[in-house]
Amino acid sequence: QVQLVESGGGSVQAGGSLRLSCAVSGYTYNYYCMAWFRQAPGKEREGVATIDSEGSTDYAHSLKGRFTISRDDAKSTLYLQMNSLKPEDTAVYYCAAEFSIHCSPGISDRNMDYWGKGTLVTISS
Repeated sequence: QVQLVESGGGSVQAGGSLRLSCAVSGYTYNYYCMAWFRQAPGKEREGVATIDSEGSTDYAHSLKGRFTISRDDAKSTLYLQMNSLKPEDTAVYYCAAEFSIHCSPGISDRNMDYWGKGTLVTISS
């Protein structure tokens, strides 16, 4: 059974940093495109970043430079390093996987096959 479990969420002040983790089990992790999404209160879910099995990354334009996606295949774990956090980054952050070595173009939830339950990130001003 495929499982994606996020951790690392919490409350920080604006300007701070957080690192989210996503532990993956139940499939051959390194053959999958992995992604982070987020959903802010009252808003639709949006793509944050993707990373394919070869380490190629893609980011939402507005987040590039502050957020970094990475993966440790030996630990079957996906990461999202978030720096210079802003109150508008407040959201539930989701880990997702697409059953593909390379990520489909764009960062779309329609491409994803598996989802975690999310971890809440709250940024105070």
